[in-house]
Amino acid sequence: MLVGLSGTGKTSIGKRLANLLERPFVDTDDEIEERTGRTVRGIFASDGEPAFREIEAKVMADLLGASEPAVIAAGGGAVVTESTRRLLHQPEVFVVWLTATPAFLASRISQKPHRPLLDDDPIGTLTRLFDERAGWYTEVADIEFDVQPAHHAAPKPEAKDNIARQIAGMVPA
Repeated sequence: MLVGLSGTGKTSIGKRLANLLERPFVDTDDEIEERTGRTVRGIFASDGEPAFREIEAKVMADLLGASEPAVIAAGGGAVVTESTRRLLHQPEVFVVWLTATPAFLASRISQKPHRPLLDDDPIGTLTRLFDERAGWYTEVADIEFDVQPAHHAAPKPEAKDNIARQIAGMVPA
């Protein structure tokens, strides 16, 4: 399970990690959109964040309850829901918290339409979200992995491959 703020690379790194571990990959936002037939942005706009979090918690419970192990990229706010945090504490769930500074993340995600909480002030919003969620990320994480150094050390595809390889080496057999 990969958790962290928007822009940390949960999806792109998750796909690479799943390939290395020979497991299926699931992005919870994609799964929500597939199940509801609506976009994350659309759910936020019409029903609000609490309704979205309820859907997200159900999807997380289903994914974490599956019999086949998978690499799952959680939405950035999945940890705000107590029931989801309880699921992430299960001994068979290995959680990696991907981290980076809000300024670095904002530079990576500007102008991406599927991130409804970041529209007006990405750096300010990411800073606020980090402050609000850091305790929850720490609570559920088995390991914390700062993605920023890897991105400064290598070009984008290579950096993500390197991160995935490092994380794969930390995942229990």
